[in-house]
Amino acid sequence: MMVAPTPPRFHLKDLPARAGVACLFGLARLPWGLQRGIGTGLGRLLMWLLPDRRRAARTNIDLCFPELADAARDTLLRDSFRDLGIGVFEFARAWWGDVDAMRATAMIEGVEKIQSLQAQGRGVLLISGHFMTLELCGRLMCDHVPLAGMYRRYRSLVMEDAVMRGRLRYASAMFANDDIRGAIRHLKKGGVLWYAPDQDMRGKDTVFAPFFGVPASTINATHQLARLTGCAVIPFFHRREGDRYVLRVGDPLAPFPSGDTVVDATAVNAAIEAMVREAPTQYLWIHRRFKRQPDGRSLYAR
Repeated sequence: MMVAPTPPRFHLKDLPARAGVACLFGLARLPWGLQRGIGTGLGRLLMWLLPDRRRAARTNIDLCFPELADAARDTLLRDSFRDLGIGVFEFARAWWGDVDAMRATAMIEGVEKIQSLQAQGRGVLLISGHFMTLELCGRLMCDHVPLAGMYRRYRSLVMEDAVMRGRLRYASAMFANDDIRGAIRHLKKGGVLWYAPDQDMRGKDTVFAPFFGVPASTINATHQLARLTGCAVIPFFHRREGDRYVLRVGDPLAPFPSGDTVVDATAVNAAIEAMVREAPTQYLWIHRRFKRQPDGRSLYAR
């Protein structure tokens, strides 16, 4: 287990962040039924408090599910904000709460695929998408395999410290998305690393690959990590079904890596698309996934 970072020194400007962390820390300890009820209400509130994100989510849903009727897309939008609100508590509970009740009912399939590769001394890169169940299911998976993660640094040092301390209760290691060397060393040693390559990362090495048939700027990190380490790349499906969490380790992407970064990015996006179709309301639709297009256009209203 990695040693938690040294807490940042106290500054008055950090008081709001510290108050927010303390609030989340307390909410993480509420009964799960109460958390779900509050989260549902919070999601409804956020849908109206965040009009720009609501419009981005609706645009994403329109682009990804053109076959659905308008009423069905409206329902998906509302349900996605409901799960966004519940997801706030899922994140907090994963970091600082108790997950024994989730362990008791969780269904986990395919862990032996990871264990077999580890027995061969081969690293494993688990890929997933930005779902609201991401952190909680990551914690549940850590009961079965030593799992490290990649993450984007928080702007607030207070939040960074609090979340890292929470994650390091169960993760074997955490690597910032700019610590590629650390991630490479971990995979070369036969470690398991989990990350979600489904966001438009400005300033990164990217290609355009289809996501639900729409060109999406996709980072090349999956291709590069596999090329440099020889690791297997495996999709990690996870979702909430009622009060039960379902985790499934898919088959390794093959052949991967290929000699073509676009082909590999397309394979990664197709795997994440399959995950979204299994749990569409639990996906983070508020992210502007298609904000950059090959011709320079934006698909989002300004």
